[in-house]
Amino acid sequence: MSKSSDIDFALFLETWNILQDFETPAVHPRITDWLQESWDEDERQMLLMAFRSCGKSTLVGLFCAWLLWRDPGLRIMVLAAESNLAGKMVRNIKKIVERHPFTKGLKPDNPDQWASDRFTIKRDIEMRDPSVLAAGITSNLTGNRADLIIYDDVEVPNTCDSADKRENLRDRLIESQFILAAGGRELYVGTPHTYFSIYAKNARSEIGEDSPFLNGYKRLKIPILNEKNKSVWPERYPEKEVAAMKRQAGPNKFYSQMMLEPKNVLDSRLDINLLRFYDDALDVHEAQGQLQLKIDDTKLTSVSAWWDPAFGSAKGDASVLAVIYSDNEGNRYLQHIEYISITDDVDDEARAQCKIVCDFVKKYHLPSVSIETNGIGQFLPGVLKTVLNENHLSCAVVEKHSTQKKELRIMEAYDALMAARALHVHDSVKKTPYLTEMAEWQPERKNNKDDGLDAVAGALSLEPVRFKRTRYEGSRPNWMGTGSPYQASSDFDV
Repeated sequence: MSKSSDIDFALFLETWNILQDFETPAVHPRITDWLQESWDEDERQMLLMAFRSCGKSTLVGLFCAWLLWRDPGLRIMVLAAESNLAGKMVRNIKKIVERHPFTKGLKPDNPDQWASDRFTIKRDIEMRDPSVLAAGITSNLTGNRADLIIYDDVEVPNTCDSADKRENLRDRLIESQFILAAGGRELYVGTPHTYFSIYAKNARSEIGEDSPFLNGYKRLKIPILNEKNKSVWPERYPEKEVAAMKRQAGPNKFYSQMMLEPKNVLDSRLDINLLRFYDDALDVHEAQGQLQLKIDDTKLTSVSAWWDPAFGSAKGDASVLAVIYSDNEGNRYLQHIEYISITDDVDDEARAQCKIVCDFVKKYHLPSVSIETNGIGQFLPGVLKTVLNENHLSCAVVEKHSTQKKELRIMEAYDALMAARALHVHDSVKKTPYLTEMAEWQPERKNNKDDGLDAVAGALSLEPVRFKRTRYEGSRPNWMGTGSPYQASSDFDV
């Protein structure tokens, strides 16, 4: 018989399929060839994305058995969202080792080395770590070592359906790299479950990423439909069944799980794909004695600003100021959203926040600011008026008390506007939590993170404000197109 090093993974797979009376679908050789090629080329970081029920975990289990057959001293750790899911792959690898004609001789004589969540094959060297070990991503992995870590579906709704969970997942994945032995390798296997997926090809600046989480990883991506919109596994998934699957699952889940385009599989009530983004700076200039504000070539005619204040713990509600301009065509421009944070130790946080609001009043030429006075906001209008006067800023302070349920207020503010694709969002907003809130917001869910959504909804609910005159440290021209009073001469006889 040929040496194990002479038999490639494709033949190993085909032998197994014949033994199991399976046919090898055309999509599987793409994966097997990529896995062997990546391994032979000494790739250290790999990402395999294939549509749900493609059989990728089964193929990776076979790949691990093939690797162990070629190198019995290899140590493999399988990490999954939960330990029982990791154990499922390890049991699959065990079954292959036991039954594959090439690997039967690897089963140890000692049954203690053949447990359900870990096992050690026959090998010439004595090592503390087992050949294959299963663990959940939240397990205590200290003291373990591995030459290869398989991350099998570590991203699932339970590990990524909130900002805190996504941050914790990333932290755990980074920490797991310390398990790798020198020269060790990583293989991620999975499908995206959120727009802010660890598998995303582009950085998500909304959550502070400067580069994708798996930046530099060699990638293989196999969606269920190819570039010609044809099924890549027509025997099992004919096109009619794929179309039915899309209808039943809904577009977000289908595109995320089957087409591998990161989206929120929980189907947010608000679709961020309906937003229009722009990167133009606010253009402020004088024309014919009047101050004019423009975004690109669009003349702005009014502005709304809403402040939803909060104080105290960073884990509580955020204090948010939203600034939205309007044009004469019914478009709204979310130029700025500020999650106000006081990092310095101050004696009067209310006054410190009011000073920040004043800075934006001046920067964005705001003729008025509406303050939600529910709760702690009820005493802030007086403080803000005082700070505005101290800074010689002419800006009305409007008190707003909300009685409507927040969920209804948000839906009423956004629904029609987004359906008309009339809400434009400045690129700077991507660096705030706002889009994350929108992507995950569900009105029926408790404890939504929606402070930014609510502040913008408040600004959208306001009638556009036009003031006859705006004063900033003295008189400055009005930019919203209303003229100054003019008294006609009446010194004549009739």
